Amino acid sequence: MARLKVTQTRSTIGTKQNQRHTLRTLGLKRINDVVVKEDRPEIRGMVATVVHLVQVEEVE
Repeated sequence: MARLKVTQTRSTIGTKQNQRHTLRTLGLKRINDVVVKEDRPEIRGMVATVVHLVQVEEVE
């Protein structure tokens, strides 16, 4: 199964509360944090919520 490498690239200052919670749920706490998650619809939805704050790559 494919995996997604999610990197936080922007700060959460000035963002909405649900976006901050979404980043925390993904496991991102600060700029340049990286997590690797399974490519599932739930994760894709979370990434879509914070797409302007993160960078996403597919990895094997």
